[in-house]
Amino acid sequence: MTKRIIGLTGGIATGKTTVTNYLASTYNLPILDADIYAREAVSVGSPILGAIAERYGQQILLGDGNLNRQKLGEIIFNREDERNWIESLIHPYVRHRFVEAITQSSSQILVLVVPLLFEAGMTDLVTEIWVVHCPEEQQLQRLMQRNQLNRQQAQARINSQLSIAEKLARANVVLDNSSSLEVLLKQVDIALKLPSVN
Repeated sequence: MTKRIIGLTGGIATGKTTVTNYLASTYNLPILDADIYAREAVSVGSPILGAIAERYGQQILLGDGNLNRQKLGEIIFNREDERNWIESLIHPYVRHRFVEAITQSSSQILVLVVPLLFEAGMTDLVTEIWVVHCPEEQQLQRLMQRNQLNRQQAQARINSQLSIAEKLARANVVLDNSSSLEVLLKQVDIALKLPSVN
């Protein structure tokens, strides 16, 4: 039997983590998270972090040698060319870690949480695509609250991603997170019971 590999994506602050936690806790599914691999890619002493420090200078690092994410965010969410440069370093590393984990896993169903699934060109790694979404105003409010951002900063982060309409057009499963948690999780239950797309 071929593995069922769910690519879970959606806009920033639309509810991917909620869906992920539910799939892990209720269904015990293995979760492979692009954000964790991306953090690993820029860990202290990594060649990628070295390249970033060389490009932006030591002020991009915190006192303990870790990446100053806030400072990097200010650069990449306002300059597309710089964001593309960073992603050209991090995406290949993340892809490599995914391939490794998929190969080693004995589980028949895997969940890959990839906020930039389309942008990073990783759709070939999954057998079906689930997109979590909510209205943009709701997304903005959640993001401002969660990350302590002003409206302009939150909008810049949303704009840095592929539009939700484009993501929805390419989804096999659409999860609408504009209502209650209960309604969202019921959609997850139904999606998981669907015959696998592959």
